[in-house]
Amino acid sequence: MKKVPSVTYAYVYVLDTLADWELGHVTAELNSGQYFKRPGGRIPVRTVGASREPVVTKGGFTIVSDLTVDEISAETCAVLLLPGADTWQDPKHRPVLDKAAELLERGCLVAAICGATAALAEAGMLDNRPHTSNSLEFLTLFCPNYKGAPFYRDEPIVDDGRLITTGSAGALLLAREVMRRLDVMSGEALEAWYNYYSTGEAAYFYALIEAVSDQNPQIPRESAGSDHLAAFNASSSRCYQSSQALDSSQPQSAWEWKSAG
Repeated sequence: MKKVPSVTYAYVYVLDTLADWELGHVTAELNSGQYFKRPGGRIPVRTVGASREPVVTKGGFTIVSDLTVDEISAETCAVLLLPGADTWQDPKHRPVLDKAAELLERGCLVAAICGATAALAEAGMLDNRPHTSNSLEFLTLFCPNYKGAPFYRDEPIVDDGRLITTGSAGALLLAREVMRRLDVMSGEALEAWYNYYSTGEAAYFYALIEAVSDQNPQIPRESAGSDHLAAFNASSSRCYQSSQALDSSQPQSAWEWKSAG
């Protein structure tokens, strides 16, 4: 009998100039599992590089990868995440594109955002798949080998069943779609999560906590997410107090600011 791995991973490819923000939401939620249907059911994140040499992200963070591309296993892959970066044209990144093609062929989930979609396009991997990117013009301008225009969809995010693609502004959409596909959050929790982070309205945060309580009936609703609620309330209180203090101590008009200077 084939042994089924007890742990699957979210593999994140890291390279110089990686756009830090583009995978922030999805990696935080997968690695923490804080709102998952199954308590303790997190999907650990593993960084993957072309080598074990350090890379520096666009935000200035230095990352030494956990693995190299050849260590990615389809059996342990929950999803391969490909971020945007300005260095995708370097030939040393071709192996991860080949690995992505292999994973797709084997039915694994792959998600690409911004510049990673251009890398896939240039490699011919979008020639016969529905996909999106920053724009069709972006792909035709920067990817001379791209022949997938008939399959381009002018939509914020496209999921063809195995490959998820989105543009540079799609970080939140990418996170929602990956979590939907991995079925790690209830529909109600995922909707509330997305609405909260896309609007900032507190009502959606409380809806999220309620949904988490509903999917874990052994946890009393009044105590579900208590740490989150306490932190949220404390933060709101501090922000309000700070704003009140600022209002009372700072000039209230452009003229007052000028006079104070």
